Amino acid sequence: MDLNFDRIVPSIPYMLEGIKVTLQFTLLSAFFGFLWGTVLSLFKISNIKVLRWFGIAYTSVFRGTPLILQLTLVYFATPQLTGYQITALEAGVLAFSLNSAAYISETIRAGILAVDKGQREAALALGVPYRRMMLDIILPQALKNILPALVNESIALLKESALVSTIGAADVLRRATIVGAEKYIYFEPLIVAGIIYYVMVMALTFGARLLERRLRRSD
Repeated sequence: MDLNFDRIVPSIPYMLEGIKVTLQFTLLSAFFGFLWGTVLSLFKISNIKVLRWFGIAYTSVFRGTPLILQLTLVYFATPQLTGYQITALEAGVLAFSLNSAAYISETIRAGILAVDKGQREAALALGVPYRRMMLDIILPQALKNILPALVNESIALLKESALVSTIGAADVLRRATIVGAEKYIYFEPLIVAGIIYYVMVMALTFGARLLERRLRRSD
């Protein structure tokens, strides 16, 4: 077996710069995906049929088609349809946010339905408006219950962010393949990229556990 990690040591700082790009995609996608997913979850439990069916159909489409198809569709179809030259960052964040929202909406919907119905009935009996009831009473309890599921979705986003390398974004994986092409070795840079992703996932998992423990102490 002919392995030589010494040859890629000078390129490791270049590969590490991809962490900023990877985190940028992940954080923006998680933020916008959470916002849109919350709206979709409210659509799904709404008494308005049009909104409820829209939420169900939206989730069905985005869960039923590959993420890489959605990503390439957004990146290549946007200039054709609108004339706007979308950047890799914009296309990645848009596609990942739309996709993630479909999964997050199901998680939040389940969390809302798991909250004791008595609290909703008590709030309505006291005349609390629907919007304030959801924001101040129901959603905070639901989010605490579904925090582990949201962390899992964020971890999935972090790993799937490697797909943006297919549209030219200079993330960790893209930089690893560039280093491999320059030096005519692929195993070593890809192994280094795998280690970088693993460390980022472990750091996110550790941070989420700390947050979960703190929330439990506040119960």
